Amino acid sequence: MGAWTLEVARNHLNAWLEAEIAVSTGQSYQIGSRQLQRANLGQIKEQIRFWKNEVEKLERKSRRGGTNRVMGVIPRDF
Repeated sequence: MGAWTLEVARNHLNAWLEAEIAVSTGQSYQIGSRQLQRANLGQIKEQIRFWKNEVEKLERKSRRGGTNRVMGVIPRDF
C-alpha cells in the first residue's frame, strides 16, 4: 500500500487546483497554515504536477489490479 489512497491524492490535486485559480485571479489562498499568493504560482504548479502524476499512477494501479508484473520470461541467446 502506498503512502496515500487515490481519494486522498484526488483531494490534494483538487485543493491545489483551487489554489491556482484563486491566486491567478489576484486573491490569496490558504492550505493548512500556508498562505499562498501570486508569487507562489510556480510552487503551486509544481504541486499540481506532483499530485496529477500520483492520481494517474494510482488510477493505473487500480485498473490493472496491482503493480506491474512480469508473467514469464524466457532468456534466449541468439
